[in-house]
Amino acid sequence: MSEKLIQNGKISRRSFLNKTTLAGAAITVPTIIPREVLAAPGRPGANDRIITGHIGVGGMGRSHIRNHSVAICEVDTNHMKEACDLVVERGGRYPDQYTDYRRLLERKDIDAMVIATPDHWHGLQCVHACQAGFDVYVQKPACNTIEEGKAMVDAAKRYGRIVQVGSQGRSTPAAHAAATYVQNGEIGDVKEVICWHSVNRESDWVKDEPIPPELDWEMWLGPTRWVPYNPMRSHFFFRWFMDYGGGNIRDRGAHVFSVILWVLNRRDAAPVTVEATGTPPKKGIFDCPIDMEVTYEFKDPDLKVVWAQPGVPQSGREFGATYYGTKGQLLVNGGDGGCDTEDKAMRYSPPPGGVQVFRSPGHEENFYNCMKTREQPIMPIEDGVAVADMCVIGNISYLVGRKLHWDPVKREFKNDPEANRYLARPGRGSYHL
Repeated sequence: MSEKLIQNGKISRRSFLNKTTLAGAAITVPTIIPREVLAAPGRPGANDRIITGHIGVGGMGRSHIRNHSVAICEVDTNHMKEACDLVVERGGRYPDQYTDYRRLLERKDIDAMVIATPDHWHGLQCVHACQAGFDVYVQKPACNTIEEGKAMVDAAKRYGRIVQVGSQGRSTPAAHAAATYVQNGEIGDVKEVICWHSVNRESDWVKDEPIPPELDWEMWLGPTRWVPYNPMRSHFFFRWFMDYGGGNIRDRGAHVFSVILWVLNRRDAAPVTVEATGTPPKKGIFDCPIDMEVTYEFKDPDLKVVWAQPGVPQSGREFGATYYGTKGQLLVNGGDGGCDTEDKAMRYSPPPGGVQVFRSPGHEENFYNCMKTREQPIMPIEDGVAVADMCVIGNISYLVGRKLHWDPVKREFKNDPEANRYLARPGRGSYHL
C-alpha cells in the first residue's frame, strides 16, 4: 500500500476509497484508540461515548441503533427513515444519511462501524471498514465464501482492528452455564452433538417486478451477479437463496455452531469431513434445499456434529442442539439471543479449582469494552469465520452431492477441484476483494 494512504498514523479514508483491495505487501498500522473511548474523571464510561456508524438498518440492523448513531447507510429509504427516527427517539440527533457505504467510510468522527446488511455484503464491507481504520461489529454469518473469511481475518490482523461477529448466543447466561457445565466434565467427554431446525422455506413462483422507487437495487445486489428485482429476493426473503443467505444452516446454523464451539471450548476448530444431503425445492424461486442433513467429523479429539432439518426436536423450540457425553447429555435450545439450557446447568457452580468460563456482559457491551482494552471479544472474527466455514462447506457438500474431505490448514477440499470452485465467487464490477 502506498505511504500516501497513511496520514498522521491513520489511514486516509479518502485515499482508501481508491485502494480497496487486499493486494500488496502487508503493513503495520498503529493502534489508535479514539479519545472518546477512554474513561476519565467527570466523563461517561466508554460504552456511552463510542460514536457509531451503521451500514444496513433493516431487520437486525435496527436493533443496534443507539443515541450515538451519527450516520447511517441504507439502500431502502423507508428503512432509512425508520432508523433515523429511532435515533431521535433515543435522544440522538438526526443522523447523516448515505446509500453508498464507501462514502460513510470517509468519516473521521466515528469510532466503530456496525454492519447488518444481507449476508452477501458482510465480507466486503468488513474488510473495507478495517482498511479504513474502524473497529467493526458485523452480523452473522461472518461471510458467504471461504475466500471472504480469509480476507476478513487478514484485514482485522493487518490493520489492528477489533471485530465482533454478531452471534450473540455466546453472550447469553445459558451459553455461559452450558459451557461451564460441560467444560467441568459434568457429562464426560462429548462425542456427538445433534442439532435440529425447521425446514427451509419454499416459495410460490413470483414474477419479477419494476424496482420500487425507495430501493437502490444495484447497491443491494452489490458483489453478487445481476438479476432483475423480485420482491422475494430482497430484504427478509434473501435468506433462502444460495447467492445471498444460504438457507437456515447459514442463518440459525451460525448461531447454533457458534454455541457448540464455545461450549466445547473448541472455538476455532474445523471439521475434517463434511457430508450433506437434501431435497431441492420443486417450485418457486428459492434454491436452498427444503430438508437437509449435514454430518461433520472432527479429530483430536473425535467429535461428530449433525445438522438436521427438520431432525427430531428435543423441546418445544424451533431449533437447538443436544450434547451427548460419556457420562450424560445436555440440551441447549436456540443459540441466538433466546438461548436457554437445562436447570441442572443453570444452577451449577464449578468446584474449587474448576474451569471458570468467561462471562460476557452482553454481546455489544463486550465489543465496546474490547474497543477500549484492545482485548479480543467473545466472538472475534477468527471464531466467526470458523463457524461460517462450517455453514459454507455444508452447502457445498449438498451442491456437489457427496462427502468431502476438508483441509483445515489450507482451508480447501482435498483432491476435489470441482468442490474447490465453490470456495470463492467472482465479484461484480467494482465490488470485489
